[in-house]
Amino acid sequence: MSEIPQYLKEGFLSVEELKEYVKLPDEDRLRQRPVAIPECPQEIPCTPCAEICPTNAVLMEHPNALPVVEYEKCIGCSLCVQICPGLAFFMVHYIGEKARVTMPHEILPVPKVGEEVILLSRVGEEVGKGKVVTVIPREKSKGDTPIITVEMPRELAWDVRAVKVVRE
Repeated sequence: MSEIPQYLKEGFLSVEELKEYVKLPDEDRLRQRPVAIPECPQEIPCTPCAEICPTNAVLMEHPNALPVVEYEKCIGCSLCVQICPGLAFFMVHYIGEKARVTMPHEILPVPKVGEEVILLSRVGEEVGKGKVVTVIPREKSKGDTPIITVEMPRELAWDVRAVKVVRE
């Protein structure tokens, strides 16, 4: 009997585990333009990301295969982030000492462009503050979830996967 992966025990995929499943793009590619990052470690029958990609950058050997992104083909459109029913796609883009991370946002309220938000790590811990730069509302998303892009310190780009909106 094989050992249960840590992400199934803990309920989140650590950055170290992510690197076991996905060859991450190099820094030069991350600086060029936003790039899709699949954080999907389970082989389940699911292909919307590959089907929606306009450049065929998301590849799957068969419907149960893990998605693989050909980073040079990725144009940063975020359609894979929008369509993923498992909320397992993100986009990362390095801009100077900052990073912009595009992510699904399921926690109400939905932030507004320009709003400062609290950055949450993969385990839900507050790790800093960021600024919302784009919002695709649920009604305009290809999926059922709003999609936001948040600017943050670059060193947090691989850990932040959610935000909290605090309004007075």
